[in-house]
Amino acid sequence: MDINFDLVVKNGRVFTAQGQMSTEVWVKDGRIAALGGAHRAEESIDARGMLVLPGAIDVHVHFRDPGPNYKEDWASGSASAAAGGVTTVVDHPNTVPRTMDAGSFEEKLDIARHRSFVDFGLNGGPGKIDELKDAGAQAIGEIFSYEHSDSDLAAILSRVKEAGMLASLHAEDGAIIKEKAAELGSRHDPEVYSLARPAKAEAAAIEKACGISERLHICHLSSAQGLAAVEVARRAGRTVTAEVAPHHLLLNEKDYRKQGSFLKMNPPLRSRADNDALWQALRTGAIDILASDHAPHLPEEKREDIWEAPPGVPGVETMLPLMLMAVKKNHISLERLVDAISARPARIFGLAGKGRIERGMDADLVIVDSKAVTEINADRLHSRAEWTPYQGRQAIFPRMTIVRGRVVWDGDLQVAPGYGRFLGRALKREKQKVLSE
Repeated sequence: MDINFDLVVKNGRVFTAQGQMSTEVWVKDGRIAALGGAHRAEESIDARGMLVLPGAIDVHVHFRDPGPNYKEDWASGSASAAAGGVTTVVDHPNTVPRTMDAGSFEEKLDIARHRSFVDFGLNGGPGKIDELKDAGAQAIGEIFSYEHSDSDLAAILSRVKEAGMLASLHAEDGAIIKEKAAELGSRHDPEVYSLARPAKAEAAAIEKACGISERLHICHLSSAQGLAAVEVARRAGRTVTAEVAPHHLLLNEKDYRKQGSFLKMNPPLRSRADNDALWQALRTGAIDILASDHAPHLPEEKREDIWEAPPGVPGVETMLPLMLMAVKKNHISLERLVDAISARPARIFGLAGKGRIERGMDADLVIVDSKAVTEINADRLHSRAEWTPYQGRQAIFPRMTIVRGRVVWDGDLQVAPGYGRFLGRALKREKQKVLSE
């Protein structure tokens, strides 16, 4: 029998679009060419006793490159992604310079093409939207609602709609934040930060944006109030999707006592009741997807006073491992997790060929031993942030991460920087070949 495939992944329990099944995944030219059947392949991976899942897609990362890349760059950030089972990332525009026009977009794209280990898309900022669309932006945002007046935000959302693009909104009302910060500015306990950016600021921003835009994606939903505003907009006929980050599921205001300003983030931590509401919405699909909002800063920066410390926590490497542990503890089904972390992000952000294990799709696979529970240790992670808010928590890290049919991670990186492919527009074959070698 002729060898007619490049790779076979065999003996695993494969999570296909039709559900889990014991079958082989046959790969040719970076794509899934067949499921099952009697074939031969040049290379073979034995996944006996393990799950074979579609690669995770993280549509909300901040890799700091170009800009303050001492915190993270495309190589370190995408290595973290690969080690955590993330095969595709979408980077957001608040780098330095911000990605607001074709020139800044091309600058970031050139860096990512030479450094990324995983496939990637790039969002544009609320600047020259038509230029960014032509350059290949996946979406516009995150649009920081608190940076704009109501009239300016309305104009931005209208321009995004006219361009036929998806607006991705960081929903916090600036007027409410300003009022609360003035009221509470004399306090310096970490808990004050959640009070200064209350849940009603999130809900108000969602209500205003949904009053303008018929199609909207809400970043890092953090509260029951924000969730209620999303549901009201949907009942009014708006097409609103939403993401939740692991930190808003797994951490709450009580965790400030141990980690202090390290847990400063926007939007901030909420109550345990908010955790519960978000978990339930994620389980039912009312919250569409998971995304890490990976926002790395160094420990010495995060130790500053609560008002001075930069907001954000690292999370691209720990997102899937933490959620696989949640599956093991019956907090969420594997089916819903795969939908939230692979299939639905690909659909919402137009990532063709991604998110499912079926014939014709990119061979982006994660091989997982669900019995291999370990504790998260910052010393073994790959972000330049050098810390994690989940130190000591149980997680299930992937045994192997495969991007377009090539093993990218199996305990070590197995491809050169630049293997990752840009998903926004086609690249001439000759240049992609050079970058992949």
